[in-house]
Amino acid sequence: MHGAAAGDAAHLRMTQRRKAGFDRKQAAADREKGLLIVNTGTGKGKSTAAFGMALRVVGHGMRLGVVQFIKGAHYTAERDFLGALPNCDFVTMGDGYTWHTQDRDADIATARKGWDAARAMIESGAYAMVILDELNTVLKYDYLPQEEVLAVLRARPPMLHVVVTGRHASDALVEAADLVTEMRAVKHPYREQGVKAQRGVEF
Repeated sequence: MHGAAAGDAAHLRMTQRRKAGFDRKQAAADREKGLLIVNTGTGKGKSTAAFGMALRVVGHGMRLGVVQFIKGAHYTAERDFLGALPNCDFVTMGDGYTWHTQDRDADIATARKGWDAARAMIESGAYAMVILDELNTVLKYDYLPQEEVLAVLRARPPMLHVVVTGRHASDALVEAADLVTEMRAVKHPYREQGVKAQRGVEF
């Protein structure tokens, strides 16, 4: 065979190998479990990816819990949209990033309130997914004891998915997680062009 025919045959062999490999993996994946999912890294999209999963959960009619740490002082459209749904409980807890408050004791107290709400959701057994937005930031600044948080996450109900977002996920959290995605910053319009946060993109 020459030319296009040889290319078609090679493409067919490649797709057949890929399908066979996919079928083997799919056959081996024969169980379900609640996942601990971590979205971290310096790139944009960590919370956005979490709220994409949130839409799937509520779209299936399952119950969603969200606790937004840090971002309580900032408006977000996802809070308005998801918080208005009957199968979503959306809690915002925070007065802005630590450089806004400049009050460590207040930040610790606010983080504790948020964690108490998150822990109640996790331990209730009433949710299919709980999103802990910016929890990594809270842990990085030692506003909550990491071992306490990890103990609750490890003891979560067997079918509960928990999604943790924010930069600087700790090694211990990454080790405990089932799924970890690291967002890498390549280009950002704020950094390179001085473009401010915009509706529909950042909030």
